[in-house]
Order: sequence, then structure tokens, then C-alpha cells
Amino acid sequence: MDIFSSSMRYGAIARALHWATVLLVVVAWLLGILGDALPGKPAQAAGLFVHISAGLLVVLLTAMRLAWRGVDSPPHADADGTALSRWLLLASRLTHIGLYTLLIVVPLVGISVQFARGNGLPIFGLFQVASPWVADRGFARTLKEIHELLAHTLMAMAVLHAAAALLHHWVLGDRTLLRMLPGK
Repeated sequence: MDIFSSSMRYGAIARALHWATVLLVVVAWLLGILGDALPGKPAQAAGLFVHISAGLLVVLLTAMRLAWRGVDSPPHADADGTALSRWLLLASRLTHIGLYTLLIVVPLVGISVQFARGNGLPIFGLFQVASPWVADRGFARTLKEIHELLAHTLMAMAVLHAAAALLHHWVLGDRTLLRMLPGK
């Protein structure tokens, strides 16, 4: 198992960080949508705790991914120099920038929602960061709407990202998808 990326595929660390982030984003998004539908207050509180913890882990993993990317360059994109290839490369870069930005901003806005409600921020059940703000329900509602909109945008971009990988694999026939999949 290669820890570092090669010219043909991502290394084990980059792949592990990628797929862990995918899992955590999906869990956080689903709990954000379905958390209020959980049966009873204890289940809803547990759902919120897992939602917040997943969001915190997303920020942590994204920071690790960006730091790792500085140490371990990703494989070069399959490009043939055509105008279509150049456009696809530009679209890929812009999508990655958008995804990385949202992976940081969505949880930060979520933290702001928690603080605007006057609630502390539980850090994985180990300790809690007290809210630096006085509770403001109107501000909290506005931040929650922004958080939800950005989370849905993140999911839409992630679906677009996955669809592009499938398009590369099934239509263009290149190794873009295979570079990130587990295994050899």
C-alpha cells in the first residue's frame, strides 16, 4: 500500500481522508435533515450531538487534507490538450475549490448557529466551548437557513463531483475514478 500518491493514483492517506470526509458529510447532512424527526428528545439531542461532531471532524479532516496536499501532490489529470480537456480541467479545479471551501464554511456557520442560540459547542463529548454570544433567536434562525443552504449546495456539488468521476470512467474511459478508489 503506497502512502504517497503516484503519477497514476492517489496514495492511501489521501484516499482515506477523502472517503472519511465523504462518509462524515453524508452523516452530518442526513442528521441535519432528519434529526428533528428522530423519536423523542433524547434521540434528537443525540442526533444533534453526532451532527455537530461529524461537522467538527469534517473541518479537521479538511484541514488535514489540505496540509497533506501540500506534502503529497495529487496525480496529474488525464488531459490530452484539447479545448474540451482544458475546460474539464478548469471545471475540476473550480469544483474542488468550491468543495474545499464549503467543507470548511458549512461547519463554521453551523458552529455560529449553535453559538447564536446561546448554546455551548460540545467537542466530541470531552468538553464544551461556551457560547461567546448572548442568545439571539432571530440571528440563529437566519444563520440556520444559511447553514442549510450551504449544506445543500455542498451536497449538490458533491453529487456533481461524483457524477463527473463516473462520466470520466464510463464515457471518457480514463482513470480519473480509479485513482481514488480503494484497492489496486
